[in-house]
Amino acid sequence: MNKGLLKNLAVPVISVVFGLLLGAIVMLVSGYDPIEGYSAMLNGAFGRPYNVGEVFRLASPLVLTALGFSVAYTAGFFNIGLAGQALCGWVMAITLAQSFPDLPKFLLLTICILGGALAGGVYAGIAGFLRAKFGTSEVIVTIMLNYVILYVSNHMVRNVLTEDKDATEMITQNASLRVPFLQEITGGSRLNGGIFIALAAIVIIWILMKKTTAGFELRSVGINPDASEYAGMSSSKNIVLAMVIAGALAGLGGVLEALGTFQNLYVMNAVPEIGFDGMAVSLLGNGHPLGILVSAILFGVLKVGGLSMPGAGIPKEIVEIVIASIIFFVGASYVIRYLISRVKKDSQKGEM
Repeated sequence: MNKGLLKNLAVPVISVVFGLLLGAIVMLVSGYDPIEGYSAMLNGAFGRPYNVGEVFRLASPLVLTALGFSVAYTAGFFNIGLAGQALCGWVMAITLAQSFPDLPKFLLLTICILGGALAGGVYAGIAGFLRAKFGTSEVIVTIMLNYVILYVSNHMVRNVLTEDKDATEMITQNASLRVPFLQEITGGSRLNGGIFIALAAIVIIWILMKKTTAGFELRSVGINPDASEYAGMSSSKNIVLAMVIAGALAGLGGVLEALGTFQNLYVMNAVPEIGFDGMAVSLLGNGHPLGILVSAILFGVLKVGGLSMPGAGIPKEIVEIVIASIIFFVGASYVIRYLISRVKKDSQKGEM
């Protein structure tokens, strides 16, 4: 294994270890036993087949939103609107499922999945278009778009899909991503066919970014847009393309929540967490598809396992502190890289 790859792997691992250590310190200071707390977390994540199924159920949409962030980030954009784009896919999938409930399952499911991905892609494309044509900040635009889709979604629930109710009816089985086999082997969890969509997306995005001309152009624009333009690549086209792909992936994440996990749409106080968690998953996985898969499962373990921590007398907010700590150390990865460099230099001096 070359030293560069080893260093790239070491940084997220050390970030996780530091995050867990900080969480342990918080528990100690608060008067709780960290060993007991983390034991409860692991037992809550792996103690029963149901919990294992929920870990992978939660990881599936995170993989998609994280891939979306990774594609945009590689092209030089900070797509903070993943949550809104996921909600856009969620709204579209439920709207289509409720509009054509009697269509054959294969046809209806395909329409809902593609419709959700298209909606997310078009919604993110708005920010890409404004950036390409007018130089607007994609961060500000996508944040505002998050609020727009949140209120549109709530309006849809109360005034379009229902008559002043807080949640829509459950979708028919023809539009459901639930797979009886997956539910049986995981003790009735909500694990669904979305996991196959997430795994397929990992392979497709890896091929797109590493083996195609479009992926090469996206990476080139992200590294040096001026040089890419000089080489004949269209920065404007790649800006919009990157955001559309990112939004489509986030929209797919919302589809998984709509057709697999919740199977309806309800009034929300905030945009879905899978958007912001997906950003952290992508950063922790260093933007690599396989790293994103591992990071998403880790977040699934933390989130699902964290629900069992109150059973050990530890407030569930502790797990949020652990996750926040990991994100903090990922964000401050330059510090970890600096420390690794210092340790390496010291060891080289010692050998002289």
